[in-house]
Amino acid sequence: MGFQFQINSDVVFNHNKNLLEKADRFRPILYKKQSIAQDIVEIVSDDSKLEGVGVKKINDAKYLSDIKMTRDNRIILDFGQHYVGKFSIHIDHVGSPMDAPLYFKLKFSEMPNELAHSSEQYDGWLSKSWIQEEAVHLDKLPATLELPRRYSFRYVEIQVIDTSPKWHAVFSNPTVITQSSADTANAEKWESNDAELLDIYDVGLATLFDCMQDVFEDGPKRDRRLWLGDLRLQALANYETFNNTDLVKRCLYLFGSMAAEDGRISANVFTDPNYIPDDTFMYDYSLFFISILDDLEKHEFNQELLDDLYPIAKKQWTYITQFIDEQGKVITDDNYTVFVDWSNKFNKETSAQAITIYTLKQLIHLAKLVKDKDIINLEHILYKLEDYTKNNLYDFEQHLFVSGQEKEVNISSQVWMVLAHVMDDETNLVIMKQALQKLFPITGIATPYMYHHIVQSLFEAGLSKEAVQLMKDYWGKMISLGADTYWEAFDPNIPDYSPYGSPIVNSYCHAWSCTPVYLLKKYLK
Repeated sequence: MGFQFQINSDVVFNHNKNLLEKADRFRPILYKKQSIAQDIVEIVSDDSKLEGVGVKKINDAKYLSDIKMTRDNRIILDFGQHYVGKFSIHIDHVGSPMDAPLYFKLKFSEMPNELAHSSEQYDGWLSKSWIQEEAVHLDKLPATLELPRRYSFRYVEIQVIDTSPKWHAVFSNPTVITQSSADTANAEKWESNDAELLDIYDVGLATLFDCMQDVFEDGPKRDRRLWLGDLRLQALANYETFNNTDLVKRCLYLFGSMAAEDGRISANVFTDPNYIPDDTFMYDYSLFFISILDDLEKHEFNQELLDDLYPIAKKQWTYITQFIDEQGKVITDDNYTVFVDWSNKFNKETSAQAITIYTLKQLIHLAKLVKDKDIINLEHILYKLEDYTKNNLYDFEQHLFVSGQEKEVNISSQVWMVLAHVMDDETNLVIMKQALQKLFPITGIATPYMYHHIVQSLFEAGLSKEAVQLMKDYWGKMISLGADTYWEAFDPNIPDYSPYGSPIVNSYCHAWSCTPVYLLKKYLK
C-alpha cells in the first residue's frame, strides 16, 4: 500500500444540513433484478487464468436438487457473470427425520482463484472480516435462506460441515437479487470493428454498473465507500454511458456537506447507515473535488449546484496554497499525503506540481462562471506554478520532467504534466515519445487508476495507436485471465499481485478500473 492509515481523531467536521438534504434529494432508485445460478462447476488447473485456476462445468444448475449432500460435501455454483446483490437458496432434507441441525458454509467469490485460498490461512494486513463467507446453522428444514448482507460475486461454494448420518441436505433455487442505480435502458452504446476493444468496453461498462449503487462505490466487495479519486473517474465514465448526473450531484453534495473545520474535504465518506466523513485526507484527492465539479458543469451546467459548491471547491485551493512557495514550487508534506498511485517506488513531487496546475486551471474556469473577483490572483499563481515548472523541472536535454532532489525521471511526472498541458502540444508529443522509449514497458505500477492516466496522456499527446495498444496490453490482459469486471490492482508482470497479502481480499470489481468506456468514447469517436 502506498499510503498509511491515517488516524486523525482530533479533526472536527462540520455538517451542513442544507447540503445534506440536497444530497438526499438526489438519492437514486436502485434497479433490482432476479438472476439464478447457471452451472455447477469444479475448480481445475488452467495456466491461462489467474493464478492458474479456472473452472470446468460439470452440470446445469437446474439439477442442483438432485445432489444429496452430507458431511464434508461441497459444490460450486456459477452464476455466469459478476453480480452485486443479495443471495437466497432453498434447502430441504431427505432420508430419516432431521435429528441434528444442518451446519454449512457459503463462500462467495468474484474470481475462481479466490476459491483456492483458505480464509483460515489469511494473514494480510486488511481486515479478514471482508472475506465473503458465512457459516449457517439451520435447525428446521425445509427453509429458504435469505442472507441479509449484500455480496459481490460470480461463484458460490456450498460446503456442508455436517448433517447427521441419517439424512442428507438438498439445495435448490440459488438466486441473487441484483441491484444498481445504473439504468441499462439509457446506456449509450459504442461501436467498433475491433472485437477486442468491444470486449474491453463491455467489461468496463459492467464494472461501472456494479459500482453504481446508492453512491458511486469504490468497490462493491470492499470498501463500499465513496472515494474522491474513484468518483472523479467514475463520473467521467458515467457521462459517456449511463449519464446519471444526479448520482454525481449526490456524491458532490455529500463530500461538500461534511468538510473539516479547516475547509479540507475527506478523501472518502461512509454512507451506510449514516453519513460519516473518514479521517483520511489526501492532497490530490481534495483538489479533485474541483475537477469533479468542473467536469460536471462542463457536461451539464447547473447554477444551483455551482453556487452551493464553488465556495467549498475554492476552500480546497485556499488550504493548499500554504504548500506553494514564492517561486511557484509545490512543497509536499508527509502529513498531507500525495497519493498519485499506491506505489511509493517513485518520487511524487513533480506529479503533485502537475496536479496542482491541472486543478487550478479548472478552478479558474469555475471562477469565471461565478464571476469570482479573485480570478486575477488565481491566474497569477498559475503563471508562477507553470513558470517554475518549465524552468526547473523540465530537462531540455532529455525532453522529460524530473522529480525530487535526485532529479528522478518517472512515468507519472510525464503523464501528469502532459495532462496539465504545461507545455505546448508539440512538446507534449516529444515528451511522450521519449517516455515510450525510456520508461516503457511500465514497471512498479499496479493500479488501473494510474494506467488510466498513462493511456489518457498518450491520447492527449496524439499517440492514439500506442494508447490503444496499452489498453489491450493492460485491460485486455485482465479479460484474458478471466475478468468479468476490472480489478482494483493488476500488474501484468505479476498477475497474482495483491496489495493486501492475499488475493482472497482483492477487489475484482473496482470503480477506478472502469475508464476504458470513457477513453474509448472520448478519443476514438
